[in-house]
Amino acid sequence: MGRMTAKQKLAIEIIERLKKEYPDAGCSLEYSEAWKLLVSVRLAAQCTDARVNEIVPKLYEKFPTVSALAEADVDEIEKIVRPCGLGRSKARDISACMKMLRDEYNGRVPDDFDKLLALPGVGRKSANLIMGDVFGKPAIVTDTHCIRLVNRMGLVDGVKEPKKVEMALWKIIPPMEGNDFCHRLVFHGREVCTARTKPYCDKCCLQDICKKADIK
Repeated sequence: MGRMTAKQKLAIEIIERLKKEYPDAGCSLEYSEAWKLLVSVRLAAQCTDARVNEIVPKLYEKFPTVSALAEADVDEIEKIVRPCGLGRSKARDISACMKMLRDEYNGRVPDDFDKLLALPGVGRKSANLIMGDVFGKPAIVTDTHCIRLVNRMGLVDGVKEPKKVEMALWKIIPPMEGNDFCHRLVFHGREVCTARTKPYCDKCCLQDICKKADIK
């Protein structure tokens, strides 16, 4: 590798500081099997992880396997997942996704990014989350916290489109650091670098190196 760019150096410094701040950061969706994480990430669209974690046990109690969920009536799935919002489209996607897992992958979740993307209701964010959390492969999950924070920190410059942010971060984040880094951004975004209130720059571990730090 050649000489590091200023953004690569900044990224590594941010990664190291966030590791110290949030040593145990991981996915806040609870799951015990890969297919359950697929269901949860679809339900999490425009819904809190906490709400999803409340709802999914009821779904798995009734439909405990990929096959059971694949054979379930979409209306039955919708009744259970409705509190997560967008119930109809989420139920349809979950049903179609489980059918595809059952019919094409023996009920297993594929560990290939493009195959994950081809599953109904799975976008780049979800595919990256599965690749990183389930299979331990390089992944960058550009959720709203990630996009907001990397723009504020100066790792990307005014880029808001998730795929463009992801591609920019691949160039500056060491591949095996990406997944944990994105989880830590979620924790930092909820606790310190908030969206709905003014960020708490005075208690931020990055205040001296952040482009947007509001410290007088």
